[in-house]
Amino acid sequence: MQSLRLPRLLLLSTLLLITLLATTSGASASSVTTHSDTGTSSSTVTSPQAQVNWVQLRYDPQHTGLNPFEKILSPANVGRLQVAWTAATGTTVNSFPVTSSPAVVNGVVYVGSDDNRLYAFNAQTGATLWSAATNSLVDSSPAVANGIVYVGSFDGNVYAFNARTGTQLWTATTGAFVSSSPTVVNGVVFVGSEDENLYAFNAQTGATLWSTATGNGITSSPAVDNGVVFVGVGDNLAAFNAQTGVQLWSTATRGTIYSSPAVASGVVYIGSDDKYLYAFNAQTGAKLWSAPAGSYVHSAPAVAGGKVFVGSYDNHVYAFNAHTGTQIWSAPTGAYVYSSPAVANGVVYVGSTDDNVYAFNAQTGAKLWSAKTGSFIYSSPAVANGVVYIGSNDGKLYAYALPPKA
Repeated sequence: MQSLRLPRLLLLSTLLLITLLATTSGASASSVTTHSDTGTSSSTVTSPQAQVNWVQLRYDPQHTGLNPFEKILSPANVGRLQVAWTAATGTTVNSFPVTSSPAVVNGVVYVGSDDNRLYAFNAQTGATLWSAATNSLVDSSPAVANGIVYVGSFDGNVYAFNARTGTQLWTATTGAFVSSSPTVVNGVVFVGSEDENLYAFNAQTGATLWSTATGNGITSSPAVDNGVVFVGVGDNLAAFNAQTGVQLWSTATRGTIYSSPAVASGVVYIGSDDKYLYAFNAQTGAKLWSAPAGSYVHSAPAVAGGKVFVGSYDNHVYAFNAHTGTQIWSAPTGAYVYSSPAVANGVVYVGSTDDNVYAFNAQTGAKLWSAKTGSFIYSSPAVANGVVYIGSNDGKLYAYALPPKA
C-alpha cells in the first residue's frame, strides 16, 4: 500500500485492538440496543411531501453517486446550509470514527461506526432509534432493501438486520475482514472480502449463491449494471456475471485500486493509485481513456450531466468530461480527499481530511459552501430530501439542512 495509506492503517490497527478488548466485556453480535436519546439538534429537518431514498453506497446499484430527484437544495441556496443535528456513536467516554457512509430510507438514516455497531437514526431529529452489534469495526456502508439492512464488518461477516427494529436476521461468513460495501440487486447481496473472494448471497436467507476467487483482497465496493458485477481487484478492474460469478473480463491499471467503480451509459469509471482516473467499456473492458488526477485516487467517481467527479490525494476534487476524459475543473480542499462525491441538482458534495464537508458548483467548480466537523472525513455524503448526511472521524453523523422557514 502507498505511504499515504499508512495513517488510516495505523488508525484501524489501534481501533481493532480497542474494540477487541471491548468485545470481551461488551455486547455480543446478536445484541440490539434501542434508544430514546435525541442527538444534538440546532433545528428540525422539515420533510418534503415526497420522500426520496438514498438506499446504499453511491445512491444506486451502478454507484453513480447521483440523486436525480433532489429539488430542494440547489446552487442558489446551498450556501445557507447549517447543522440540523448531530448524532454520536460510541459512548460518552470514547468516540469511534464514522468512516461508513450513510443510507437514507423512509425517514431513517443508517450508518456504521468503528465502535462495532450499525446505527439507525431518525432522519428529521437525529434521535437514535436502535443500534446493533457486530464483533468488529463497521467501515462498510449499509444497503437497504425490502425492509432489511445489509452491512459488512471487520469480523469477516456480512450482516442482515431488520430495518425497523435492528433485530439480526442472518450472518454470512467470509474468510477475512469486510470493508467492501454491499450492493443489493434483485434479491442478491454482492460484496467483496479481504479473503480474496467476491460473494453473492441470497438477500432473504444469507445463503451463498456463489463466490469467486480473485487472487487479491477486495476493499473496493461492487457496482452492478445490466447483469454484470464490476469491482476493483488488486491493480485491475474486473467484471463478473451476476448470476454465476464467472469472470467476464479483467483489465489492468498501473496501481492498486482502492476506489470503487461507477457505471453509466455503458462505461465503467474507477480511480487507481497510479494517480489516474480511468474509463473502460463495460462490455469488453477496453480502455476508453485515462486522465491524470494529481495523486492517488481512493475516492469513487460520481457521474452526472456528462461529467465525472472524483476526489484525489492531491487535496483537490476534479471534474472530467465523461466522454473524453478532458479535465473541466479542479477545486481545492485543505487536505487529501478520500471521501467520494455525491451529486444532486447541480451541486457536488464531498468530505475532506481537512475536517470539512464541501459543496461545489457542478458546472464551474466554484465553492458554494463548506462546514467544519470535529475531525477528518472518510465518509461519503448522502443527499436526500434537502439534507446532506455525512460521517466524521469525531464519531458523529452530521445532518445539514436549510434554516427553518419563519
